[in-house]
Amino acid sequence: MSKRGRPRDFDYTSIVDVAMKTFWTKGYNGCSTHDLCSDTGLGKGSLYNTFGSKQDLYQAVVEHYHETGIREQQALLDSPGSVKERLQNFLTWALVEDFESTNPKGCLLINAGLERAKDDPKIEEIFSRHVELLKQTMEKVMEEGLRTGEISKKRTAVDLASLFLSSYYGFRVLNTSTQNRTLAEQIMNGTMESIFGA
Repeated sequence: MSKRGRPRDFDYTSIVDVAMKTFWTKGYNGCSTHDLCSDTGLGKGSLYNTFGSKQDLYQAVVEHYHETGIREQQALLDSPGSVKERLQNFLTWALVEDFESTNPKGCLLINAGLERAKDDPKIEEIFSRHVELLKQTMEKVMEEGLRTGEISKKRTAVDLASLFLSSYYGFRVLNTSTQNRTLAEQIMNGTMESIFGA
């Protein structure tokens, strides 16, 4: 029996997860209401009664992705091990996400920022919030490295975190755009060398 038009007794998070895959694969502009209804199994009325609009659903998807992603990233950076090991693991995690994951290409949040931030203030706010939280966590890691002597005290933790994040975000965009793993590994190595030396 078709699920279309069913009452709102379904799992909200499960619907957001399904819609996430659809938006991730097609992008915001390439995704139609028909695509969302087909993939979620909801009728147009149920979809919009719950989420309001395609834009509102997209914002819910990006917010959910941000919340899940920042927890995972912070856990990687706060895990046991040396600062160098944690930063290397963080970049390796991103490499696996971009080249070995079964998810659609790239980071959904970065994709959303590139496609929609200039037109949708909410997407810009979510992306900026994510970057700021990641920057704060990264600064703490760099402060630890400076304190323990793993990192030379030629630069501040703020400068080091900004350097790392600029390389990281450029790395993620290039991975999605070129799918060149050799280049990605060169960028990873160069980023680590810029902080810890050759």
